[in-house]
Amino acid sequence: MLMGVLSVYPSHRLAAQDTSAVDRGVRIGLTYRPGVRPGMVVLPGRGPALDSVRAIVARDLDYSDRFELITLPSGDSLRVTAIAPAAPPRSPAAAPARSGGAAAAAGLNYPLYQALGADFAVTLTAAPADSQVVTVHDVTGGGVRREFRVHLPALTDPGFRMAVHRLSDHVIEAALGVGGIAATRVLFVMDGKVYSIDQDGADQRMVSSSDHAAMSPSWAADGRRFAYMEFWEGHGRLFVQDVASGKRTAVATTGQALDFTPAFSPDAKTLAFSRATEEGTDVYTVNIKDGCCLQRLTVGRFYDNLSPTYSPDGQRIAFVSTRAGLPQIYAMAADGTDQQLLAPFDYGATGSSNAPEWSPDGQSVAFHRDVGGTLQVFVLDVRTRAVRQLTSVGRNEDPTWAPDSRHMAFVSDRSGYRQLWIIDLETGRIRPLLQKSGARLPAWSPRLPETASSTP
Repeated sequence: MLMGVLSVYPSHRLAAQDTSAVDRGVRIGLTYRPGVRPGMVVLPGRGPALDSVRAIVARDLDYSDRFELITLPSGDSLRVTAIAPAAPPRSPAAAPARSGGAAAAAGLNYPLYQALGADFAVTLTAAPADSQVVTVHDVTGGGVRREFRVHLPALTDPGFRMAVHRLSDHVIEAALGVGGIAATRVLFVMDGKVYSIDQDGADQRMVSSSDHAAMSPSWAADGRRFAYMEFWEGHGRLFVQDVASGKRTAVATTGQALDFTPAFSPDAKTLAFSRATEEGTDVYTVNIKDGCCLQRLTVGRFYDNLSPTYSPDGQRIAFVSTRAGLPQIYAMAADGTDQQLLAPFDYGATGSSNAPEWSPDGQSVAFHRDVGGTLQVFVLDVRTRAVRQLTSVGRNEDPTWAPDSRHMAFVSDRSGYRQLWIIDLETGRIRPLLQKSGARLPAWSPRLPETASSTP
């Protein structure tokens, strides 16, 4: 009977999606081999709300690039037995893993889904008190890996999508023990305003003031605040904005010059930024916790220093400097001492380098560099100082890291106009994030906490 069902409904892995989506011009250090990732199937739920949850979760798992998503033709036609109502877990978090008799209790035919190539399965069931039970099945082990009882907002609630994204990250953690990137957003600039968009390309909204042109968005490490610059009477004023409330505060000591490219220290107490005056451009810091203590870190009498980015431990700052002629990537201690070249270059041959961003794991710095008159994205290994080119098709710039340090958003005109793209550095898969022209200066958030996901 099993073989008969399989002959009618063959396995549909999305290997083609991961290979054909790889841009031929992208050169990465690892070669992706289809089939090496664990198979995942997200089984249909019952009712409109669960259908929407399933669609978002399946897309999040796909975009994580950690699974081979298996589609089921004709909805749940492959389910041999119905899923029995899940027993309430002992806590709102994860219930203990079950094994042995859990297969029968769960009502899934594990051998069938294993034959389809699934290593994991996710089921969604309605539960009392307007809650839902999400069960992560270990298909290979023949048992339940983890269960979650959740209370999701209504479909029309502005927080519904982010709540489901957060659920997707719980599924990834339960299956693989690693953090996901579903509950994140990307800030970007378009038409002089700062916008926010979910990592799956949905829920775009303007977050900056509508009265002044803005640029240079940047996230705090806790995901509760972000900063950006607005033009005021020819000067650049920095603002820090609370994600949950939308309330913003002008940064003390800024706005009297052209202040731009703010960057939070990991503890979010200090803001580093660039200040341009008639004497040149230099990197400064200000204590935003106490609203004081402006400090100048660089002194470029005949050259510019700009675009600071902190290392995750807060000990170093990478930045751009023209002290060697064309802009290149340098690093210094957080107090401005020990300034030295970070990204090697060939004098007279290597083009200008700009827009550095330190990866969340501290191992890499991404930036863009001029190659034959066109900008391309590069990644520097901080330990070895090896530099590798990541893109080569079209113009590619302004890279920003996802919190997993394996995905990156950037701006590219490879489709004919400037839009936001995302690349997975491990598989090489590339996908568009925002298919609108004119987006620039993206900044990817950390994993957003629950109280910081309701930006108005």
